[in-house]
Amino acid sequence: MAEPFRDFAYALLHALRNLMPIILVVVAFQALLLRHWPEGGLAMAGGLLIVALGVALFLRGLELSIFPVGKRLANQFTRRGSMPLLMLFGFAMGFSAVVAEPALIAVAEQAKEISSGRIDALTLRLIVATSVGLVMALGVFRVILGHPLHWYMIIGYVLVVMITFFAPEEIVGLAYDSGGVTTNIVTVPLIAALGIGLASSIQGRNPLIDGFGLVALAVMVPMISVQLYGILVFGDTASAVGNAVLIDTQAKVDAPGGMLAMILELFAMLRDVLPIILVILFFQYLILKRPMANPLRVATGFALVIVGLYAFVIGLKLGLFPIGRNMAGQLIALDSWLWVYLFAFCIGFATTMAEPALLAVGQQAEEAAAGKIQGSVIRLLVALGVAIGITLGVHRIISGDSIHHYIIGGYLLVIVLTFLAPRYIVALAFDLGGVTTSEVTVPLVTALGIGLASQIEGRNVLIDGFGLIAFASIFPIVTVMGYAILMDRVAKTRDKTP
Repeated sequence: MAEPFRDFAYALLHALRNLMPIILVVVAFQALLLRHWPEGGLAMAGGLLIVALGVALFLRGLELSIFPVGKRLANQFTRRGSMPLLMLFGFAMGFSAVVAEPALIAVAEQAKEISSGRIDALTLRLIVATSVGLVMALGVFRVILGHPLHWYMIIGYVLVVMITFFAPEEIVGLAYDSGGVTTNIVTVPLIAALGIGLASSIQGRNPLIDGFGLVALAVMVPMISVQLYGILVFGDTASAVGNAVLIDTQAKVDAPGGMLAMILELFAMLRDVLPIILVILFFQYLILKRPMANPLRVATGFALVIVGLYAFVIGLKLGLFPIGRNMAGQLIALDSWLWVYLFAFCIGFATTMAEPALLAVGQQAEEAAAGKIQGSVIRLLVALGVAIGITLGVHRIISGDSIHHYIIGGYLLVIVLTFLAPRYIVALAFDLGGVTTSEVTVPLVTALGIGLASQIEGRNVLIDGFGLIAFASIFPIVTVMGYAILMDRVAKTRDKTP
């Protein structure tokens, strides 16, 4: 019994460590600048602890169930060498993992509340999950055939930019945010392991060039599908959703209900995880026709995943959402916008430096690159990119500029850098743009954007409140590619110098 408790304690410490940068930044601003303890501060602190507990249970459940079973299935399908089976497995795993993604659940629920139900949370999640499933199948196809990733990315982002011209402004920020939150605590390890595992097992493939890229594709395609969904939802009449909707609906989600509400929410979490369970059972027993190793252990893991998701959502409502809204209101009340920009920069940099998915991808990249890339440098570049992106996104909300111009300009810059960057960095740079926003960062950043939009006169919460996550996904690609281009030029100059 000692080992399970030790593993859970490690997961809890891991979750608390991820929360620590947010706590330090918020406490520093409260103590040194605002000098005021926020109303309901104890409830927020309790919410943060519940978030940490939920993430710990969730991670422990993943380690007992989804991760080992998913890896075994991937290895068995790779040994079979069947492309259709691998593509079908990739679709199923991509779909089922994203449906249960905590950060996507948080963003979808916020979108539903703010749009007065016009955007259906479950529909949004199903659209995003289907997109990621198709991306996984496409990514498996690309790795097997050895196609260069940059052509997929360039064509995809040109398509994204074209659709953005026609998409209603109410959906653009949400669409880009939906792409940014698809690759997170559940999906990144599964997607990265599948891509690198495939590239390592196929002769003639380079794990660094061919193994990375699935995460980047999983970020890009939901941007297209959600914008198309927005054209259907908002195409007939303009949205009149305003700040009153946020105020009215927020009271409904700030506190969990009674015992019946708890039971209903637990069943909702079971519904979220059920697709993963069904996919695993289907492939294990009907396709491979093999018994599952340690079924009791796997069942215990799924139970922990469900309970952890429930605690995570409750903690969001009590902790991270109120902190983001309160900080936005307090900083706006100061005389200078400079403090809002500084808070956005600090939150972006600090939380990214502690991002576990970034640590994992950076380590894998360092091993695959054989000395070309240092994991510590990658973390600094990505953290700087996220900080710049969130600060620029906050400026857009303050200035009231259209998100179209910023997003289109950002991705046009990415496309240009893709042509200039050395080939070894392209897939990794795009993947790093998809792993920058954690299950802790996303709710806080979303709440910050919504809080700013709801308290600045003339802003529409649905149009202006979303989009910060998108900025946090674009600019790490820019900083990593820019650094690689610079180092490549320096190396060539050094080689030419006698």
